[in-house]
Amino acid sequence: MGRGKIEIKKIENITNRQVTFSKRRAGIVKKAKELTVLCDAEVSLLMVSSTGKIHEYISPSSTHKNIYDRYQQASGTNLWQPHYERMQETLQKLKETNNKLRKEIRQRNGEDLDELNFQQLCGLEQNMEKSVECVRNRKFHVITTSSDTLKKKMKNHEETYNSLLRQFEERDADFRFPSLDFEGDYQSTIEFANGNPQIFAFRLQPRLQSNLQDEEAYGSYGLSLA
Repeated sequence: MGRGKIEIKKIENITNRQVTFSKRRAGIVKKAKELTVLCDAEVSLLMVSSTGKIHEYISPSSTHKNIYDRYQQASGTNLWQPHYERMQETLQKLKETNNKLRKEIRQRNGEDLDELNFQQLCGLEQNMEKSVECVRNRKFHVITTSSDTLKKKMKNHEETYNSLLRQFEERDADFRFPSLDFEGDYQSTIEFANGNPQIFAFRLQPRLQSNLQDEEAYGSYGLSLA
């Protein structure tokens, strides 16, 4: 029993449509390969699915460009002319936009003002005032930001300096040498200074008071000089 005739119309179900496309695409590519081998033909095949994906096949002995050039020669049509014309139109629009922007730049620099009327000059002046205001605001913002950054750096440096100073003072206090505290009779001191040395007493007092054992072992000492 043969297969029934399939009605050729658009498949509405998306899944069935994609499955049918994959199967028939494989069949077309197979036939193109067979034509290339059996008949020594140059085949160029280009397919675009409904999802926009491109599938292509070209005979190993040729390229798409060569086949398109041969088609143009045989048919007398120019496939690239419409694309070239569109490119020329786009290029012309870009040139016009570029010239317009260059003219506006010159006018903002005070050049080519002869073509402008009074209203255009007033509009240009307002635009330049707005531009100056934006530049000025940006300048003040940069100055404020830089000032705040410098203040933070100064504060960090001061904190680091105070911390190092405290550490230095604490370390210096631990290694400070004992001081000599001279005590004695005022009259004896005067006589010693006048060339008549008498008893001259002085006491050695250590500054380190943190260790009680050191205080008991190294108390006050009286030294007498005759």
